[in-house]
Amino acid sequence: MARTWLALRGLSQAGDSIWTIALAWTAVHVASPAAAGAVVAAGTVPRALVLLLGGVVADRFDARRVMTAANLGRVVVLLAILVRVLVGPPSLTVLVLAAVVLGVFDALHDPSAMTVSRQLVRREDLPAYGAAGQTLSRLGETGGAATGGLVVAAWGLGASAALDAVTFAALAAFLLWRMKPRYPLRRAAAESPLRSIAGGVRHLRATPLTRTLVVSMAGLNLFVLPAESIGIALRASREGWGAGSVGLSLACMGAGAAAGALVSMRWRPRREAWWSYVWLAGQGVAIVALGVGPQWVMLFAASAIGVSAGVASVLLSATFVAVVEESYLGRMASIQRLGDDALMPLATVGFGALTGVAGLTTAFAVFGAAMTAAMALPLASPAIRRLSLREGPAGG
Repeated sequence: MARTWLALRGLSQAGDSIWTIALAWTAVHVASPAAAGAVVAAGTVPRALVLLLGGVVADRFDARRVMTAANLGRVVVLLAILVRVLVGPPSLTVLVLAAVVLGVFDALHDPSAMTVSRQLVRREDLPAYGAAGQTLSRLGETGGAATGGLVVAAWGLGASAALDAVTFAALAAFLLWRMKPRYPLRRAAAESPLRSIAGGVRHLRATPLTRTLVVSMAGLNLFVLPAESIGIALRASREGWGAGSVGLSLACMGAGAAAGALVSMRWRPRREAWWSYVWLAGQGVAIVALGVGPQWVMLFAASAIGVSAGVASVLLSATFVAVVEESYLGRMASIQRLGDDALMPLATVGFGALTGVAGLTTAFAVFGAAMTAAMALPLASPAIRRLSLREGPAGG
C-alpha cells in the first residue's frame, strides 16, 4: 500500500511538472516573459497565507478525507482550464486565477500529506519510506520536465491540464478506496483556527527539540535555491558556457539528489538528524564552489549539492515525522514550510542584489557560508546529537 501510494505521488509530480511548464509557456505567449514568472509565482502567495490553516485542518481531521477533497478540487480547476481552452485562448487573468486556486489547495493538502507516513509505516521504517518517496518524486519531476515541453508543443495547455487532472484523480481514487492507515494519529482538540494556531506556537516554544527541528528546517532552501535558480544561469552567461550548461548543472543536481536518496535507503546512521546537518553544512561548501573554477567544478559542486540534499532531506523528514508529537504534526509541518514560502522571494532578491554590488563569486561565497553557519545551531544541540530513530520513544 505504501509503495503504491509513493508511486502515485511520483506520477502526480510528473503531472505537476508538465502543468507548470505549460502554464509558463502559455503565459509567455499570452503576455510576456515577466508575466510568466508572475503567473508561476502567483500560487506561492495564497499558499503561504493558507498554510497555517492547512496545519490546523491536518491536526483536526482525517488526512485521507482532507487530501481527497484537495485533490478533487485540483481536478475541478484543471478541468475548468481544459474547458476554457476548448472555448478559446485563456487570458492572463484566467491563468493567474488558476495558479492562485491551486496554491490554496496545495496549502490545504500538503500539511495533511506530511502526516501520512506516520500512519502508514513503523517509526524505524520512516527513512526507507522517505528515500523511496523522494526517489520516485525526483524521477517523476524529471520525467515530467522532459516531456512537458513536448506535450504543450503538440497539444497545448488543455492537454497538460488534463494529464495533471488524471494524476490527481488517481490519487483521490486511491485515497478513497485503497488507503487504510495502520497507525491512526491522535487528533487535536476542537477549537477555533486562531486558538489552534496559537496552541501550535505555544507547543513550539515549550518543546526545545521540536523547536530546533522546525527552525533549522524552515530555512534549508533559502541559501541553495537562489544560487541554483539564478546563480548558475548568471555564471554560465558570464563564462560563455551557454544555456546547455545550465540544464546540465540542474540535471546533475537532480541525479545527485536521487542518488543521495537511494544511498540513504542502504546507509542508515544511528544519529540521523545530526548526520543530516553535517551533510547540509558540507552543502554550504558546495554552494561556494559553484562560483569558482572551470565548468567541471560547477558540475561537480551541483552534484554534491544534490547528493547532500537527497540524503539530508530523507533523514530529516523521517526524524521530523517521528519526533513531533502527533496531534501537532500538521501545524509544525505548516510552520516549517512557511519559512521557505515567506522568505524565499527576499533571499532570491538578496542574491541578485549582492551579485550586482559585490560580484557573483562573492554572492555564492556569502550564501554558502551562511548555509554552513546556519547548521551550527542544530549541530551544537545535545538533543540532536543524542537523537536516534532506532531507540527511545518519540516526542519532543
